[in-house]
Amino acid sequence: MARIFIGVAWPYANGVIHVGGMAGCYLPPDIFARYHRMKGNDVLMVSGSDMHGTPTTVRAEEEGVEPEVIANRFHEINTRSLERFGLSFDLFLNTEHPTHFKVVKDFMLDLWEKGHIYESEMTLPFCENCNRYLPDRYVEGTCPHCGHVGARGDQCDECGKILDPEDLVDRYCVFCKGAPEMKARSHLFFRLTAFEDQLKEYIRDKTHWRPNVLNFTRNWLENGLVDRPVSRDIKWGIPVPIEGHEDKMVYVWFEAFMGYFSMAVEWARRQGDPDAWKEYWQNPETRHYYFLGKDNIPFHTIFWPAVLMARGNLNLPYDVPANEFMRLEGAQFSKSKGVTLEIDKILDNFPADALRYYLTINMPENRDSDFTWKDFVTRNNTELLATYGNFAHRVLTFVNKHFGEVPPVVKMTTRDDEALERIERTWKEVDENLERVRLKDSMKKIMSLARSGNQYFDAVGPWTLVKVDKEACGTSLHVALRIVKALCVLSAPFLPFSSARLWSMLGYESDVHSQSWEEALSDIEAGQKIGKPSPLFKKIEVPEEEVSVETLLDVRVGKVVSIEDHPEAEKLYVMSVDLGDEKRQMVAGLKGYYTSEELMGKDLVILCNLQPAKLRGVESNGMLMAAEDKEVVSVLLAAGSAPGTQVLGSKGLPVISFEDFKKLKIVVAEGEEGKKTAVVLDKERTVPLKAEGRPVTLHRDVPAGSQVK
Repeated sequence: MARIFIGVAWPYANGVIHVGGMAGCYLPPDIFARYHRMKGNDVLMVSGSDMHGTPTTVRAEEEGVEPEVIANRFHEINTRSLERFGLSFDLFLNTEHPTHFKVVKDFMLDLWEKGHIYESEMTLPFCENCNRYLPDRYVEGTCPHCGHVGARGDQCDECGKILDPEDLVDRYCVFCKGAPEMKARSHLFFRLTAFEDQLKEYIRDKTHWRPNVLNFTRNWLENGLVDRPVSRDIKWGIPVPIEGHEDKMVYVWFEAFMGYFSMAVEWARRQGDPDAWKEYWQNPETRHYYFLGKDNIPFHTIFWPAVLMARGNLNLPYDVPANEFMRLEGAQFSKSKGVTLEIDKILDNFPADALRYYLTINMPENRDSDFTWKDFVTRNNTELLATYGNFAHRVLTFVNKHFGEVPPVVKMTTRDDEALERIERTWKEVDENLERVRLKDSMKKIMSLARSGNQYFDAVGPWTLVKVDKEACGTSLHVALRIVKALCVLSAPFLPFSSARLWSMLGYESDVHSQSWEEALSDIEAGQKIGKPSPLFKKIEVPEEEVSVETLLDVRVGKVVSIEDHPEAEKLYVMSVDLGDEKRQMVAGLKGYYTSEELMGKDLVILCNLQPAKLRGVESNGMLMAAEDKEVVSVLLAAGSAPGTQVLGSKGLPVISFEDFKKLKIVVAEGEEGKKTAVVLDKERTVPLKAEGRPVTLHRDVPAGSQVK
């Protein structure tokens, strides 16, 4: 028996986990953990919500609430979503837990006493307008490496480079947009440079790492390391436990990954054996795996190993199978830019296993991949349903109808022997791939076995054979059931919900997830009663004729909370709009039609899933809707409705391009009591824009038939 520790990247508690994060960070470790449990290995998989990241404090300031309100809200949502998706954590808490606080403080004091943490000055951005030092995520600008506009002060999402605020070109404060000046400030630093040689030696034998992870790490080390700050000027987090620095918080990069250790300590306490964590952290035979996205590679292959080396007597990562990015219809997932497909919303409409299958077969293991609705539907219907589901259903249905139980083997044919050999070969291939964390290839092998099962069933032709030689037919059906059983066991780590149902249909009263991995190779007992068959998977249909504006447009109420002139365009405003659970920056061409005072505080109608665009160098993440007739422009209003109220469609819909939006016909119509409203002409329907059942209104009088843009 092997012992496996699995650390899963900690999601920021500033928003709902999206499909890209699920494919990159959270589904892979669950598959890996379930597989190793079935192998009989001792597995501990932990993670939790990163409550203290600056994305949480930024959102809290935007909403005017305390950070803990935001953090607790999204911790609860994400915990529930991960459970619905079938993730089997041994412990999933958050960085506000008392055990985590204690572990972080103990780590920091120990490293301080050993001289691995020291005090020094650093230059930090200070915003005169806001009168405070700005944490890295409070500063944005242009990336000096790739030229991406909107890079953050800690990292560029486009090229993945780790940054400091002073690296940014044309940096600005995310709140007041003013240019901060760099000032000296005393902070604490971790002596990362002292571990450069040890780290180079550490990665020398890591040939089993994925090429992208190993190359990325080598390049970092070859370019030379620099000491990194471990304290920051912020009011939310874990207070620095070192005298003279009590007014600072522990830097989240230094604190969050200590959660892997603190969760093991807390897990042991809950087991009633406070020292149980030592088998996972101090036994050199235990292998540590860390699952994350590519933007987190240096934190887990350089920074965290160095901290562990500094602490001493703790296991280092054995493997860091980081994934590349999954994009949405070609656009990179970004909560701040509104490019997202929230996991809780998609689970409201589709079975978890359908999504688990698609994310696995399309997993960005070695290169970026793309989530598209068309591909999701196609793969579900032609592979999961028509290949795997169809094979299992037709075998079980035929056995149930003609035998009612597993028929015995009378005499095997060469074709039967070859089918069983195919099971063994597939089991070995899947096993080897899973050991190497090649999840995508594993799923492909399983689906290939399902295809061969269909071919075997067609070649046997039981519908004819049962009439002329029932014993021979029974033997072939026994072999077909062996294939179904193997598929059930092999796919259990990937498709836990459907595998549990299929196991029951095969006549077992036990739990498939408690079975040995080798059970895929074992026989199925003759005479075993077969449960009533039912389809494993459902067809996903989105026929062209059924596509409506409700499935295309995410339109919500948004309150204007700030507005200013565009720095580079005379006719444009840059405004911040409150959408209830988020704020968006938008650029609107309303100058000359509205003063900023007229728009401030208005409850407007916002198209939220429009593809983000840059207008004269400023990013716009949505579009306010307005009617136009010659020289008159009128915004649409939803007065009295709370920000975020749905006007049309739902959150989580795919991004729509501006070109596709222009194809829709949205016009002004006569409303009740002589008030104008707006409607969408959708095929032969007229769909009114309503907020809480009330038609939206126009701020100014515009003739019926005028176009809404």
